[in-house]
Amino acid sequence: MTQLDEAIHQYHRILESEPYRDLRWVKNLQEQMEARQLSSGGRLLCPFLRPNFVTQKQYDNLVQTGEALISVVDRMLKQALASPAILSRMQLLPAEKMLAAVDPGYNLAEVSSQFDLQIQNGSLHVSQYSADALSGTAYADGLSDIFFDCPPVKEFKRKYNLTRVGGKKPFLQALLKAWKMFGGKKKPNIAIVEFRSATGRSESEIFKEYFEAEGCPTEQISPEQLEYKNGVLRAGNFDIDLIYRRISVQEFLLRFTLNHPLVQAYKDQKVCVVNSFRSEISHKRAMFALLTDDVLTEKFPASERKAIAEHLPMTRMVKAGKATWGEETVDLLDFIQKNRETLLLRPNDDYTDLQTFVGMEHNEISWARAIREAQRAPYVVQARSAPARSIFPLMNYGTLEFREMQVDVQPQAFMGKVAGCPSYVSPSGVGTYSPSAGIAPTFIIDPKS
Repeated sequence: MTQLDEAIHQYHRILESEPYRDLRWVKNLQEQMEARQLSSGGRLLCPFLRPNFVTQKQYDNLVQTGEALISVVDRMLKQALASPAILSRMQLLPAEKMLAAVDPGYNLAEVSSQFDLQIQNGSLHVSQYSADALSGTAYADGLSDIFFDCPPVKEFKRKYNLTRVGGKKPFLQALLKAWKMFGGKKKPNIAIVEFRSATGRSESEIFKEYFEAEGCPTEQISPEQLEYKNGVLRAGNFDIDLIYRRISVQEFLLRFTLNHPLVQAYKDQKVCVVNSFRSEISHKRAMFALLTDDVLTEKFPASERKAIAEHLPMTRMVKAGKATWGEETVDLLDFIQKNRETLLLRPNDDYTDLQTFVGMEHNEISWARAIREAQRAPYVVQARSAPARSIFPLMNYGTLEFREMQVDVQPQAFMGKVAGCPSYVSPSGVGTYSPSAGIAPTFIIDPKS
């Protein structure tokens, strides 16, 4: 039994011991979540009764790997912006290309970014890199506070040191650094720009409260409210210095043109936008296709090439013709057809209604149909890694249950440095809905001597 398995076993034994068979502590835990509005649509964001645990060694590896890969993505982004031939391989919309060419006013593509990865003992397998709005940062901070002081965790802390991993503070620090790089002198007026949802308390509301408590006036704003006049972007009487962008370019272009006030102010460098529109390039899954192309990365530092080889899935854009796959040259469509059980077909961009196809879930006929669909829109084919799974306790109709769940750890980086790390726990992985899926705070464990 590994150190981590032993810790999880110890925690579960605490839950099954006499003081905790009376499940009133669970009711109290859930009431605290409700009081802090850590719910969505009437459903708790965390239905689990323990945090996700990682060892110090695993976390250190996660930080080292994440920061190396962020450096790799940034290096490839610069290479793509300097080469129309490489940029064309990203399958960008014309408007995305135009916005990527605009200087955001500070020398960073991503102020904040996030990975989805699985920890398998000593190995890390990355499945996704996101350079759009953060997911789970503020929620995980609140959940960490609640769990850290709940009775079973307090008892668990008699044998283990626990370290919380939070993201709100380093995120605001990163926003303010980007603002300073942009040329800002005072604390900025911040607009959180998003299409508002009517269900539950959004993370944006939590961020707004936190930013204001730290002295930055903040408003949640929909793009329809924006106007640009005399070099000032505003919503009503609120003049905007910095925008935290929670809308993708594709979402934006479904409703607006490039004459929108936000775009005009951005092009004139009259507003600092985080993340910049340039970050849309990094968010495409085609980025992994570039990074796993040895021809493009042969001059990268050896440490970065090692990080790519060990942690990123082999990825190629789906199209007819020859392609390299590892050390082989293959007919790509034929290769995809014959290796169904080890592959995924995924849309190049999350912000579409296109679905992901998991090869092992299909027979030969439906897989052939999926390949045909993947040729009609920008799709990638990726090597599939086995999901990381662990046992989690849940409350089900007043009874304590233990279920095996998939665990996707989501390290978050600010200015290239990993600082936050929520976990997404579900029966079948990120992007799939289940009433027993949700966010779990991540705690680093270390046995007391």
